[in-house]
Amino acid sequence: MRPPFPPPPDRSAELRRRFAEEVRSERPDLATLCLLIGAEADGALDEAGIDAAQLALDELAGRLPFRPGGPRAWAAALHELLGERCGFHGTPGDYQRLESSLLHCVLRRRRGLPILLSVVWVEVARRAGAPVYGVALPGHFVAGFGEPEEQVLADPFDGGRVLTGTDAELLVVGATGAPLDSSMLEPAPPLDVVVRILNNVRAWAAARAERSDVALWAVELSLLMPAHPARLRYERAQLLVRRGSFLEGAAELDAYAEVVGAVDEGAAERIRGEAGVARAMLN
Repeated sequence: MRPPFPPPPDRSAELRRRFAEEVRSERPDLATLCLLIGAEADGALDEAGIDAAQLALDELAGRLPFRPGGPRAWAAALHELLGERCGFHGTPGDYQRLESSLLHCVLRRRRGLPILLSVVWVEVARRAGAPVYGVALPGHFVAGFGEPEEQVLADPFDGGRVLTGTDAELLVVGATGAPLDSSMLEPAPPLDVVVRILNNVRAWAAARAERSDVALWAVELSLLMPAHPARLRYERAQLLVRRGSFLEGAAELDAYAEVVGAVDEGAAERIRGEAGVARAMLN
């Protein structure tokens, strides 16, 4: 197995307790949640490392000019600092690395997926007092500045380049084939950002059968979110069985079958059959 390596069970249990507590807090902290995800992925990220990552965000915020002006001036200041001076950006190859979804690694490498680079932009700008938020365009996450009537978008994956309306339209059309809709420009709540990050991790692991360990912790963190699809329990059950935890996987399949049975008894029976097959693997 290639690094990063997961933490020991007691450390993982503590991280998950804190993650569950944070996602249910009145104002979930995006940087904290991203760093807890990073610590679940990377056992080398200890408390000192988490603190150092938060301090790195603080230090970057301290290097921004004091109140540079309106939304466009803020976007330009972030582009100049993070994109040009510090070299934060992304490349196609970053989609192939788990580290591109882990905030502490992105801060160290200054490379990552669009959503994690946008987290860096948002967290640095927020600390400096900017009117900033993430914008979950289909297929490409960006940073937004200002109120809707004066909104400015920046693409951290491209070093924070300020986008024109045509640029944003092309990003959406390229990802979906459909035109840009104003609803796509709404600020993304922190928990929506976290869900999208975990979905990216699950997608990365799904393409790599040998990393079912990553798929499992990503699903289990997703299940700690206040709202999540019931089908995640089925995904977790399948992963447990694949990893040899036949009894635990079968029990999860039975529990999911009870949920499904309320709307589709035929599907529930098929899932109970899968549970029976999982138990038979012990013989």
